[in-house]
Amino acid sequence: MNKHKFTSLAGLSDHSFSLILLGFGLFLGSCELYKQIFLFYIINHGSYDWWFFPFQLCSIPMYLCLLLPFLRAGSCKTRIYTFMQDFSIMGGVAALVIPEGFSYIHWSLTLHGYLWHIALIIISLLIWVSGRADHSRKGFFNMLPLFFFCCFAATLINITAPGHGRANMFYISPLTESTQPLFRELTARIGIIPANLLYLATVCVGAALVHYGFYRCRVAGRFN
Repeated sequence: MNKHKFTSLAGLSDHSFSLILLGFGLFLGSCELYKQIFLFYIINHGSYDWWFFPFQLCSIPMYLCLLLPFLRAGSCKTRIYTFMQDFSIMGGVAALVIPEGFSYIHWSLTLHGYLWHIALIIISLLIWVSGRADHSRKGFFNMLPLFFFCCFAATLINITAPGHGRANMFYISPLTESTQPLFRELTARIGIIPANLLYLATVCVGAALVHYGFYRCRVAGRFN
């Protein structure tokens, strides 16, 4: 994609850009619907497995993309853009590097996983080059409450969902050991809650590094 196309993307109205992301939201929603139906009827024979409830960190952009066209341009929407820019590419790349979470059940769900996380990376880059995220340090801290709200919602699901620990949204269930590389070993050493808090801190640091990287590239003028 050349510089002219980047400039054209940045010049779109906020409503038009929101409609582009709505298209991604509809694509992700369709993929998730297929996944849930396939798991329920084919894999689990009519029994719902809360492990696959769609509220992981990589699921949140689906909901936000569907919501964006109904929000007015402003600080709230900018925080959502910043959140998706920073966390989507981090989650997408991490999942593609370590795809064990979606690469062992069925080939169609493996394809679903790859397409999903590639879409997250594209969403992040589109937001970046459009200039709609707040690339400042303040912008990063302003969007963190959205992340922590999602963590709170994930924790409620983890605690209240049937199966006593089967739901592990955001991989921070207080009822089960972490399944994330490195942190599952830490859980055995320091306990579930401390390991989960350390995991969330690590995710925030990772998002901060992504945010800073985007900021530095924009300052360097590579896509201006």
